[in-house]
Amino acid sequence: MADPVPAPAAPAASARPFVHLHCHTHYSLLDGVNRIPDLVSHVKSCGMNAVAITDHGNLYGAIEFYNACKSGGIKPIVGYEAYVAPGVRTDRSASRQKEAATHLTLLAMNRRGFDNLIRMSSAAYLEGFYYKPRIDRGLLEECNEGIICLSGCASSELSRLLLADSQDDAKRLVEWYVRVFGDRFYLEIQNSGFEIQRQCMEMTVDLAAKMGLPLVAT
Repeated sequence: MADPVPAPAAPAASARPFVHLHCHTHYSLLDGVNRIPDLVSHVKSCGMNAVAITDHGNLYGAIEFYNACKSGGIKPIVGYEAYVAPGVRTDRSASRQKEAATHLTLLAMNRRGFDNLIRMSSAAYLEGFYYKPRIDRGLLEECNEGIICLSGCASSELSRLLLADSQDDAKRLVEWYVRVFGDRFYLEIQNSGFEIQRQCMEMTVDLAAKMGLPLVAT
């Protein structure tokens, strides 16, 4: 009997391509500390060839970011961490900020996607502002073309459902996003050392395995 062919060795961690897809800049008020020129310089010094910004509820830094990346030889990925209303964006019945919106990560794939991010961001301020500028599922259905959707951080709707042990509701939510975004939807996991992220990560990985969906670590 011939000796089995050994499996190829896994590449070293440093050889695996990685880019940051969930970065906040100083345009995320009271949340982000990255200044765009410094962010681009740091990404380049780490040997990365691309980076995304996903500021909270706005695209204020998009043009500055794009120009800085182009000047620095880095691929810019323009994104947006949206605030999503629990119902329609015009409803203002929530009594607390935490109840008024959850988080969702959106990344533009192309010019069409960027235009759709602009449409959603504008509608969030003009029509959905309540505590925060909010979009809703209707806008996501209308404006999803050219956009990659990640399920979001520990403050996302999915994470809140998982933490509440609402597995059936979590599955239905994911099914809705898959229906709208198709293969442009990914389950997002994070681990910056916070316990809530660890809990969300474990449950999200389990859900991804059960539903056969891809994961993105941000």
